[in-house]
Amino acid sequence: MRIYVVTDMEGVAGLMDSDNWCHAPSEAHPGHYYELGKQLLTEETNAVVDGLCEAGDDDIVVADGHGAGGINPLLLDRRAKLMRGCPEGWPCGLDPSYDAVVWVGQHAKACTPYAHLAHTQSMRYIDLSINGVSIGEFGQLALCAGELGIPGIFVAGDEAFCREAQALVSGIVTVAVKQGRQPDPGRDLHLVAYAHHNLSAVHMHHSVACEAIRVQAKAALIQFIAAGKHGNVLRLEPPYERVTLLRPDKPGEPVLIDRAMHASSVIAVMNMPMTPQPCLTPPPAWPGGPRAHAGGR
Repeated sequence: MRIYVVTDMEGVAGLMDSDNWCHAPSEAHPGHYYELGKQLLTEETNAVVDGLCEAGDDDIVVADGHGAGGINPLLLDRRAKLMRGCPEGWPCGLDPSYDAVVWVGQHAKACTPYAHLAHTQSMRYIDLSINGVSIGEFGQLALCAGELGIPGIFVAGDEAFCREAQALVSGIVTVAVKQGRQPDPGRDLHLVAYAHHNLSAVHMHHSVACEAIRVQAKAALIQFIAAGKHGNVLRLEPPYERVTLLRPDKPGEPVLIDRAMHASSVIAVMNMPMTPQPCLTPPPAWPGGPRAHAGGR
């Protein structure tokens, strides 16, 4: 059995902010605790690997999905293979040879109330939607996996993200390792203000988080195997329209909007280049619209 484990940093217990924990030291970011942040993520990832192996998995690929890099290769469980970089774009190295997808260290989509370090790709995003369904980084990969017929079975991250995942993929097993405390989604903030908007959270202790992740990752895979390796996949009906709203750099500048369409493939529409333009009419209402359909594999 082959499992694709995708990692991010902002959803890890104990990572307090992006500037100090999620970026290497640079002119733009102090990066004081970046190496410690990588250690915390790698240990949460090892807890996933341990749980999956206890449940009988024998082929685990860990995809380091954090932009600056989040996995310490020397600390990663030796039973896992590490993948970094996806020159082909979406679906980031995922292919039909995998049986299921697992997420760890994942954060909620941009402008999510009560989320910690919420964003989509970058702090510039206000929203990204496919066919009117607002999604974040989890939803993007889950939709690509759905096109390939691959279910998502487990996620770990902040509490708001876990609710987001459950709303898109019914039955997915979740572990919430921290709880954001910012009720304001920050939809109208410019880039710099939003980047420091949702920093408040209550964190589970690292060792407690790792144990919960190990136990529930094991349970998720046991459940998946008991169901005959069948699980819910995230699907939307074609054609596919991607709409992206981007926040301005400074107050008083317009919101930017980008649209892309593809007749038959959500993977193709995700890989289309962006050509954002000023949004001269009021931005679209907070996305609701048609719901995604999570059907069986």
